[in-house]
Amino acid sequence: MKGSHDLVPMRNRGSIPIAKMRALYRCDEVERRLTKLQPKEHESLRATYERMLEKGPERFQVKPAGLPAMDHLYDELPNFGEVLDDVKRQLALCQDSRDALEITPTLLLGPPGVGKTHFARQLCALLGTGMGFVSMSSMTAGWVLSGASSQWKGARPGKVFETLVDGQYANPVMVVDEIDKTSTEQAYDPLGALYSLLEIDTASAFTDEFAEVAIDASQVIWIATANDEHAIPEPILNRMNVYEVEAPDRDAARGIALRLYQRIRAGHDWGAHFEPEPGDAVLDQLAKLAPREMRRAWMTAFGNARLDGRSRVELRDLPAPAGKRGPIGFVQ
Repeated sequence: MKGSHDLVPMRNRGSIPIAKMRALYRCDEVERRLTKLQPKEHESLRATYERMLEKGPERFQVKPAGLPAMDHLYDELPNFGEVLDDVKRQLALCQDSRDALEITPTLLLGPPGVGKTHFARQLCALLGTGMGFVSMSSMTAGWVLSGASSQWKGARPGKVFETLVDGQYANPVMVVDEIDKTSTEQAYDPLGALYSLLEIDTASAFTDEFAEVAIDASQVIWIATANDEHAIPEPILNRMNVYEVEAPDRDAARGIALRLYQRIRAGHDWGAHFEPEPGDAVLDQLAKLAPREMRRAWMTAFGNARLDGRSRVELRDLPAPAGKRGPIGFVQ
């Protein structure tokens, strides 16, 4: 199941991904389980096995062709410099070699809104692979990662299984968002599956409780986010590189706000109505916001300026600070 063979590399320049094909599961095992199912029973499980056979076991295992350009990430995510340095080191180890890309499971610790989830999405784009996303704060079932037994009503495969079987890649980025928000009131430990998934040896034969077919999850790239490490079990922390991500300082925040302004302006036809850069006073105000709030603030400001027939965003166009919302209704 862990075998792989070379695919003719895609013609590439810079960081365009190259790929191998990797077999994630054994079709004979899937067929054996499918034939054991009783007619007109376990229809969901039957459909899962049939989907696995239809899609086949092989997925792309990709990595950048060389050391990709990362300067834009250092500019866009200045408070993630330490994490980016580590990613660059791990990319350097596998460039110009037949080795697979290995990224140590990573935990990003920091206050809400500093860009942790955005970093994960940017890493996915950098590596040229797919992504799975699990929000632990909104999770209602303890088996979201590992699946639930097909004997249970409404059971289904877990997120890891679905991301690998339904996706194109053997090494997707799997984001476990707000891992410290996991409920402790559930019958099953939602993080229990991570004990084996974060170890390459055991992840290579991970068994989803619904499908009960071993699948190779050893190449999954794990990124977890959290606000408080004390709420995370020690065995999970020991399996990950832990980084404390601070909010960007004033100059870095101004830079983030400016690049976001320019990206929004360039990405819309209506952006041509606005000046290439905002004024210093507006940037100073935006720098007080968390990165995740900046886009909403810019969109509000663009809209207000356009309603007023102006090409320049001014302070009065920005939304009111949190907690100072205006009244809802018609102005008398």
